[in-house]
Amino acid sequence: MSNIETLENISFQVRRDILRMVHKVNSGHPGGSLGCVEFFVSLYFNFMETRVPFEMNGKNEDIFFLSNGHISPVFYSVLARKGYFPVEELNTFRLIDSRLQGHPTTHEGLPGIRVASGSLGQGLSVAIGAAQAKKLNNDPNTVFVLLGDGELQEGQNWEALMYAAAKGVDNLIATVDLNGKQIDGTTDDVLHMGDIAQKFKAFGWEVISLKEGNSIKLIIESLSSAKLKLGKHKPIVILMETEMGNGVDFMMHTHAWHGKAPNDEQLQNALAQNEETLGDY
Repeated sequence: MSNIETLENISFQVRRDILRMVHKVNSGHPGGSLGCVEFFVSLYFNFMETRVPFEMNGKNEDIFFLSNGHISPVFYSVLARKGYFPVEELNTFRLIDSRLQGHPTTHEGLPGIRVASGSLGQGLSVAIGAAQAKKLNNDPNTVFVLLGDGELQEGQNWEALMYAAAKGVDNLIATVDLNGKQIDGTTDDVLHMGDIAQKFKAFGWEVISLKEGNSIKLIIESLSSAKLKLGKHKPIVILMETEMGNGVDFMMHTHAWHGKAPNDEQLQNALAQNEETLGDY
C-alpha cells in the first residue's frame, strides 16, 4: 500500500470519528471538520516532526495551532489516532467534565492542545509568538497554524499579518481553509473580502495557492513547497480551497452543516460512504 493510500484510509476513519462524535451529542461542527480531514491527516501523519508523549513547550519539534477552534472534532480525532490520548476518549466529546470540549481548552491538560481557541481570530497571533520564541531559543523547527476564511473577517488577523511580515517571521507556515462558507451563508454574502491572495501579498507574505485542498497528494506538495521557502525573511501562507462536508455527499456544497449534527438515518448514510479502517471507538 502506498503512503497516499495509507493516509486516505486514515482519512476515512477520521471522518467516521467526526460523524459519530457530533451525532452522539447532537452538537458540534461537522462541515468544516470534514473539509479539513485531509489537511490534518497529511500534517500529522506525514509532515510534521512531533513527539508523543506530549510536551507543552514543544521545544525542538514542530508545533501546530488551530485558530478556527470550532472544527475541534477533526483535531481531536487526529490527535487520538496519532496516539496523544486514547481513541476511546473521543466518546466523551462535548460531555460535562470531558477534556474534549466543543472548542479546544487547556485547563484539563489534553495532550496535543497548546492554546484554547474558542474565540476566532487569535490563533495567528499566538502562532507568531510561538515562532518568535523558537527563534529566541535557537530552535530550528517550524510552527504551523490553520485559520478559517470566515475568520479572516476578524481584524486582529490583519494586525498579525502586518506584524509577521514586518518582523520577518520566516519559521511559520499558515494555512487558510478557503471553503467559502460560514455559519450564516457564503463568505461573499456575509462579508466579501475580495482577493485574499492579493491581500496577503500586499501585507508582505509569500503565498502558495492550493486549488484542490482535499487532495492529500497536493496538500503534501504544497506543504513541501512552503517548507522550502522557510528562512527567507517572509512569512508563508497556503491558501487551501476545500469543500465543506467533504466525503459526505449530502453535506457538501452547502453551509447548512457548518454546525448541525446528523440524525440516526443520516449518520448511517454518511458512515456507509466512509469505510472503517482502524476500528471505531
